Amino acid sequence: MACILASSLAFIDGSVTNVALPAIGADLHASPAELQWTVNAYLLPLSALLLLGGAAGDHYGRRRLLILGIALFTIASVGCAVARDLNLLLTARAVQGIGAAILLPNSLAALSHAFTGEARGKAIGTWAAVAAIAGAVGPPLGGWLVDTIGWRSIFFINLPIALVAIAIAWRFVEESRAGEQPLDWPGAVSATLALGALTWGLTLWSSRGAIDAEVVGALAAGIVLAGAFVWIERHRGARAMMPLDLFASRAFAGLTILTFCLYGALGGVLLLLPYVLIEASGYSALQAGMALLPLPLGVGLASPLMGRLTTRLGPRLPLTFGPIVVATGFALMLLVQEGGDYWTQVLPGATLIALGMSCVAAPLTTAVLASVDDRYTGTASGFNSAVARAGGLIATAIAGAVIASAGAALVSSFHAASLVGAATALFSGVAAYLTLSPGQPQPR
Repeated sequence: MACILASSLAFIDGSVTNVALPAIGADLHASPAELQWTVNAYLLPLSALLLLGGAAGDHYGRRRLLILGIALFTIASVGCAVARDLNLLLTARAVQGIGAAILLPNSLAALSHAFTGEARGKAIGTWAAVAAIAGAVGPPLGGWLVDTIGWRSIFFINLPIALVAIAIAWRFVEESRAGEQPLDWPGAVSATLALGALTWGLTLWSSRGAIDAEVVGALAAGIVLAGAFVWIERHRGARAMMPLDLFASRAFAGLTILTFCLYGALGGVLLLLPYVLIEASGYSALQAGMALLPLPLGVGLASPLMGRLTTRLGPRLPLTFGPIVVATGFALMLLVQEGGDYWTQVLPGATLIALGMSCVAAPLTTAVLASVDDRYTGTASGFNSAVARAGGLIATAIAGAVIASAGAALVSSFHAASLVGAATALFSGVAAYLTLSPGQPQPR
């Protein structure tokens, strides 16, 4: 229960902020580029430090790091709720991201340590199901809170959940470790700086609509730092938080491309859709949150079936077919018009996106674990999660060109973004088809 409550904090907070962006912008007088950083400030440390958070739990103790992550996330949530200007809000959001990067991998590791055999599979299945439910509840709950109490309440709601999670973890979770391998601080620092520079450059470019010296400098710095990260990881070998031996597997490389492209496209649309519905179609925050409900519900309900089908057919077919369906759903977002009807303009695309993502979620995990040696399964799974969040981070940075628009121009920009998302999702399906072998994969 402690692990489920802890991870629910991160999953809810990752989705609930999207429906609050217009209210935050109006209250704190934030520009479109600054609104992007409300999301990016959370995603940046989460995507860059997720692997390090899991390794720290293996080194110092998973129970200890789980409680630390929850506590840090809770303190930062209070900071977000009481922030009186945007700088304080962004600082608190970044600390939230650090807390989430610590608690997420250690909640799953502690859960895996507490159970064995068939019971472990059921426990992890329950953990995943609650994660889907948390993602489904987040936008409607956040919308209701924004409309009735105000946007600050979406952060205060974390407090009772976090306190219960800490109490249960302190009393019932057994401490566990996996080794004394030194942490990869050089890799973590270089990855964070690289993602930060790239995100900064892309955010400036998308919000200004032009490439200037500052944009070029930030992007160049990000590329150089990314190269430094690869160099550091290569020289650290097996001690790296991202061992380059993983990419000796063609399947793992293809799955990394699929994850980055597909989850990046999905993150961009999930950010922009509620914003467009509120600003261009007059939806309330609650209505915009309810508009997203088919996506997590569809994934949560259909994923168990797809897990069983993957066992019989292998992951190549669903990981090729699913992104194609998602791409079709993105293309149907062209139906969205200013002041339009939800049932005819939003629901068709949202339903297809949910159907397509339900074909991806379970097969992707299976394929990632089967694509690498047994000694790398934990690292590969964590890296895949980090790549998914990095894709969302980059997509959010580029979304500023849409957020900066208004009225009919906002809808037109959203249509262009939807077509880019469709092309990206289609490319991810092609990557899966070309890199995965037919049939059921066997562990390497």
